[in-house]
Amino acid sequence: MNNIHILLVCVFFLINALQAQARTFTEEDCPVCVATIDKFSKTLEGETNLKNIENQFRKYCLSTKNDKEKRLCYYLGGLEDSATGILSEMSKPLSWSMPALKVCERLKKMDAQVCDIKYEKEIDWKTVNLKKMKVKDLKKILDNWEEICDGCLEKTDFIKRIEELKPAYVKEEL
Repeated sequence: MNNIHILLVCVFFLINALQAQARTFTEEDCPVCVATIDKFSKTLEGETNLKNIENQFRKYCLSTKNDKEKRLCYYLGGLEDSATGILSEMSKPLSWSMPALKVCERLKKMDAQVCDIKYEKEIDWKTVNLKKMKVKDLKKILDNWEEICDGCLEKTDFIKRIEELKPAYVKEEL
């Protein structure tokens, strides 16, 4: 009887391990990495030299304006002030023409922060209820618009300011 319990426990753990491995890595797991590596890989035009790929990535990182891509560059070592560098873990697979999704899956194993970077969700202005949003999110909207709210103390003040500025920043589709 004791052997059967041990066997059942072993089978249970084996099934759980197989299920964990069966879960496939998707673009949603690492959206910024996949999008950035994919966009960068299209600029390589068949380049296979690792040093050239790394140098081109550094140039790419200097030219990008996207904050999320900049953070990815920082984590990979593509910026001068990067604390670490795992560029070779990106350049080798790219030299073999490995898809961006697989490159990012490998990079995640080296540094999980690479996949912690997510794009901010777009606001659906047709359905959004500003009254249900947090003040922090209302402030972020104004920051994204590079606007300020002088004298705003209450949540209603921020909502009023956003409603005033909305016609200039939100394009209503017909």
